[in-house]
Amino acid sequence: MKPNYNEKEFVEKTVRLGRTAKVVKGGRRFSFNALVVVGDRNGNIGYGFGKAKEVPMAIVKATRHAKRNLCEVKIKRTGEKGENVTIPYPITLKYKSTILLLKPATPGTGIIACGPVRAVLEAAGINNILTKSIGSNNSINLVKATILALQRMNTKEDVAYRRCIEIGKLFE
Repeated sequence: MKPNYNEKEFVEKTVRLGRTAKVVKGGRRFSFNALVVVGDRNGNIGYGFGKAKEVPMAIVKATRHAKRNLCEVKIKRTGEKGENVTIPYPITLKYKSTILLLKPATPGTGIIACGPVRAVLEAAGINNILTKSIGSNNSINLVKATILALQRMNTKEDVAYRRCIEIGKLFE
């Protein structure tokens, strides 16, 4: 079930702004595009891509699209108050020509990542992680790869449910 985005407070991060030009008889006509990541810092994230004749309208369109396409990701909270937020295990994902490696990190490490990946992880609420991107550095592909990798994470409860066994018997 998708969360209702009207009730929550979201963090909006503009990852990329682009400008394109169309050459016409009277000169050049510019248009803009924006890539925005939206999250509630509690495991719900989404991304959107918007195009318009002006920058603010492109950002508004992208934000609206991102809020409509929210998804939930699995995060692992540790520490006394749950202050260390990371991922349960390392994962490698190939999306088009981008290869992305995400590894959990110990408390105090911070987010070691490039710009687009950092925006997604901060919006999701993850604060200790190591990442490496190999291949294409296209920001749209990096954002999509990060969200896909986080969506493919499984918790112990998910695996035990799929195998129809108890969590205690999972590690025997």
